[in-house]
Amino acid sequence: MYRLLFHPNIEKQLSRMPRVYAAQLSQTTQKLRDDPRTSQAKHLDQEIFRLREGEYLIVYAVFDNAGVVYLGKVERRSERSYRDIARLLARARQALMENSQ
Repeated sequence: MYRLLFHPNIEKQLSRMPRVYAAQLSQTTQKLRDDPRTSQAKHLDQEIFRLREGEYLIVYAVFDNAGVVYLGKVERRSERSYRDIARLLARARQALMENSQ
């Protein structure tokens, strides 16, 4: 079982969407603890994956050595969703380092 870490903006992103979607996305993110590489997930770059959930997209990083899934973005699907993947990966690695100390 993996431990979940959240980007600081995740809570704000979830609060902006309708409650039905927020609840559904919350359940989906909890399932990532058991299987972060689910068959619906697509590998984007290095440790970064994306998972579509209806109209929304979850972008996350998986760190097997530390047993951590870092949730970086939850937002409506668009081309903009894929921007800053490198920065997201850097932020995920930084958060992993901070939590391991």
